[in-house]
Amino acid sequence: MTKLAQWLWGLALLGSTWAALTTGALGLELPSSCREVLWPLPAYLLVSAGCYALGTVGYRVATFHDCEDAARELQSQIQEARADLTRRGMRF
Repeated sequence: MTKLAQWLWGLALLGSTWAALTTGALGLELPSSCREVLWPLPAYLLVSAGCYALGTVGYRVATFHDCEDAARELQSQIQEARADLTRRGMRF
């Protein structure tokens, strides 16, 4: 099962549970304090997911590792290419 399918199944399960609890389809009498928390729950979850995503991206950017060896190799290839083009008559 792909990750997308897992997320969609999880969202469908949570959404159907939320809908059943808020509409009273299960026949449960929830206290008013629970219903007050239950109605905006999808918005809370959406904001929480957004905060998690921003935090993850920020952390990955902050801990990004440079590849020193690859940078040196690329610089040497650039120098070789410039030398080759200079021999062929191109000026930089």
